[in-house]
Amino acid sequence: MGFRAPFRIGRDGMDADFLIIGGGIAGVSAAARMSELGSVILLEAEDALAHHASGRSAALFEPRYGAPAVVGLSMASEAYFRSVPGVLSPRGLLLVGKVEGAEAFEHDLKAMAFDRISVDEARGIVPILNPETVAMAGYASHAEDVDTDLLVQGFAREARGRGAKIVTKAKVTGVAKDGAGWRVESSAGSFTARMLVNAAGAWVDQVALLAGVRPLGFTPYRRSMARIPAPGGHDVSRWPMLFGPGEDWYAKPDAGALIVSPAEEDLMEPHDAWADDMVLAEGLARYEEMVTEPVTRLISNWAGLRTFAPDRVLVIGPDAREPSFFWLAGQGGYGFQTSAAASRLAADLIGGRAPELEAGLVTQLAPGRFG
Repeated sequence: MGFRAPFRIGRDGMDADFLIIGGGIAGVSAAARMSELGSVILLEAEDALAHHASGRSAALFEPRYGAPAVVGLSMASEAYFRSVPGVLSPRGLLLVGKVEGAEAFEHDLKAMAFDRISVDEARGIVPILNPETVAMAGYASHAEDVDTDLLVQGFAREARGRGAKIVTKAKVTGVAKDGAGWRVESSAGSFTARMLVNAAGAWVDQVALLAGVRPLGFTPYRRSMARIPAPGGHDVSRWPMLFGPGEDWYAKPDAGALIVSPAEEDLMEPHDAWADDMVLAEGLARYEEMVTEPVTRLISNWAGLRTFAPDRVLVIGPDAREPSFFWLAGQGGYGFQTSAAASRLAADLIGGRAPELEAGLVTQLAPGRFG
């Protein structure tokens, strides 16, 4: 499925060819790719890039995680990540389950291509696992850490290197058609561009409303995290990420400590999220049930909003009714691991090039699927 660019590259009095709203991984990667096609302005409401969901990610590249279309994007992103030294590093993923969670365990074992291992083997990898509660285990070596800062800054550097303007502290307050393009009012001033790229994370439907474009029904959900000291004084640096069946909790080594999440999905309005103490306590209890070392204190906690389209698949493409309004939205928990292919697809569609992705996948990602 191809898409011819709805405009001729060339500003015709506009400030830029493309104006991107949102400075998370989606917006920054898009800025890098679109700077190959024309002039770019990116507006980020906060003081720095990747402040919200992108800066609060568990940062794991697990390409088999998500719906089939998400997996397709993740798989297509892998070659780019491996081409940039330091973006990916070994981590692994250890699935551990109780007897009463066997059905969810078997589902995840198959869906995410784990190798079944014994509980003793699992305890050889993570010695604090509780043999009285852990009844089954699976291991996947293909899961890797993502250096999120390296990825964000690399895309930003690429964009700036081609003349893109990245403006922080630029909260968008108004969006309107302006002749052949768009005028965007923000706390950092007024900007015009021929195409508007909506990469605003939890705020994408709000941006659409400002622009007079029909929202697509995106839903932000809170995901909380707690950082705890390394359990029992162990060196956790080589431990894999721990994962409960059905993703009802997870834990991951991070800078000598462990981050633990209840993996909740609590519906939220777009805002600068914070962790809920009760939800954290419940998640920590699920984690503690599977290990021998109790949680004695928290070092810190935080939360982010993971924003999904109604079908939990990313939305990438021009709006069905307003082709100069481009959606790059609904990253959910997959923003980093899909960023390379998602941003390339966006640039291919806008540039009128045949997408590198196969046509069926492009159709599954298109905004027009919502009617």
